[in-house]
Amino acid sequence: MISIGLTTWTEHPALIGGEQRPVTLTEYAGHLPLVELDTPFYGIPRTSTVANWQASVPDGFQFILKANQVMTTHGQRQHPVTAEEVQATFTHYREMVAPLVAQQKLQTILLQFPPYFNRTTANIEYLRQVRLAMGDLPLAVEFRSPSWFATPGLTTDVMAYLTSLKLTNVVTDEPHNLNDGIPLVATVTTPQLAVVRLHGRNAQGWFNQGANWRKTRTLYKYSEAELQSIATLVRQLAAQAQNVSVIFNNNSGRDAAPNALRLKEILQLHWTNLAPQQLDLF
Repeated sequence: MISIGLTTWTEHPALIGGEQRPVTLTEYAGHLPLVELDTPFYGIPRTSTVANWQASVPDGFQFILKANQVMTTHGQRQHPVTAEEVQATFTHYREMVAPLVAQQKLQTILLQFPPYFNRTTANIEYLRQVRLAMGDLPLAVEFRSPSWFATPGLTTDVMAYLTSLKLTNVVTDEPHNLNDGIPLVATVTTPQLAVVRLHGRNAQGWFNQGANWRKTRTLYKYSEAELQSIATLVRQLAAQAQNVSVIFNNNSGRDAAPNALRLKEILQLHWTNLAPQQLDLF
């Protein structure tokens, strides 16, 4: 099965006829069967918040949740945390996702590591510790450091290690060079799931971290030719994995939803697990 989703649900006016207001989760779920949320990265949500998410979507709808920043070592250079705090965060996170797991609505937990999470012996071991801390929960890893992909042979070894830990490698499309970002490498490390995240190809906005960096780094609209190429990639992954999840994160200019809906057309997808749209009621 191939699913397509966006990052968050509120900022996609194309899904509601261009209306300039926040999109509700129920409205979103009428168009796409999958969403990625970064809310847990900043703070682990309350159980009541997760319950509201579940009540707003139909059976079969899937969530990809970002891991908390403590779990992915963000900010620990400036604000170190103790081993006990790290373990408590993992425990709290597992408790938070338990209701989603029970209702089979958790696609995976996304561990997006920072650019300074390089391929070192300590970090290789940390990946193993993450798996132990999270039990059998589905986990996907997105590296931001090119050190994990320095050579084709090394990439093969890294992917084999992820496979041994049952960690899904995230196939990432983003600007990259020798010192920053990672290449687009089509890999399947878990037979149950492949994940593709599309950040756009705006190199100028991505690498120049000025005052407007967060607003411009994903300012990109995929062309028809690029979407056709992405569709080919997705088909290749679908031949190797039971499920493929594609997330569009190129939304600084509100291009993610139109691009996602066009990719759906190219792949000729039809999902049966969508929420009723308002017009369907008449």
